[in-house]
Amino acid sequence: MSASGSGAATPDIDAFTRPYWDAAAEGRLLLRRCRACARPHHYPREFCPYCWSEDVDWERASGRATLYTWSVVHRNDLPPFGARVPYVAAVVDLAEGPRMMTEVVDCEESGLGVGMELRVAFRRGEGTEMVPVFRPARQSSSGTS
Repeated sequence: MSASGSGAATPDIDAFTRPYWDAAAEGRLLLRRCRACARPHHYPREFCPYCWSEDVDWERASGRATLYTWSVVHRNDLPPFGARVPYVAAVVDLAEGPRMMTEVVDCEESGLGVGMELRVAFRRGEGTEMVPVFRPARQSSSGTS
């Protein structure tokens, strides 16, 4: 993420990451999968972090995850996050295997629990891009938060 002139955090989008952000705009979460060792990974990289092969492809993720850990952020002085406090910063285990840093939305702090089932949703970021977030699976994952 980088800071734009307005002070808002925006994703660093280049020719390599453009497919990821284009898919998010369409409500799809993408991963990278290595054709050499068959392991998926996230965040998007141009090489496999396991075997270092550059033979990697984009793959649509199921959007299912479980909550690994989280922290409720009550204070954040960095724009634009300060305007959203409190929020749940989280690490989730994607059904395909990789872990992903994200935000859990539409869930009270008391409802959070390790291993809870989550589904991807998309929220318009502070810039113009749609950003993947997760909500409890018992709720509909359609639309944005």
